[in-house]
Amino acid sequence: MERTGDSGEGFGRERRLTQSSQFKRVFADANRASRQSFVVLYRPNGLDQPRLGLAIAKKCARRAVDRNRLKRIARESFRRSGRRLPGVDIVVLCAQGAPRESNQRLFDVLERAWAHIEKSSCVES
Repeated sequence: MERTGDSGEGFGRERRLTQSSQFKRVFADANRASRQSFVVLYRPNGLDQPRLGLAIAKKCARRAVDRNRLKRIARESFRRSGRRLPGVDIVVLCAQGAPRESNQRLFDVLERAWAHIEKSSCVES
């Protein structure tokens, strides 16, 4: 398996939200970037790179295969766009109907969310 190194496209531990306190910080004072298929919450993190956390609930996607598919799509979209995103902590939540959407539609929704975060005035440094 090839490591991407400094390309900004990896998803190593430093690119993830790993502790509940990190998730709580985003939930406490979040900006919203999307409301379709995925709810994307974000907040500046004071770092020079974005970090991603996933909270795909069983309530939204009952089957594990559906939850895993949604997580794979969110991670892959984040990997592709991570280089252009500012230093923010992002939490992606599932919205009703997401498991029934096509992969391309889900990627499009996330791409619009990343573009919104990129242009957002609250993350200006």
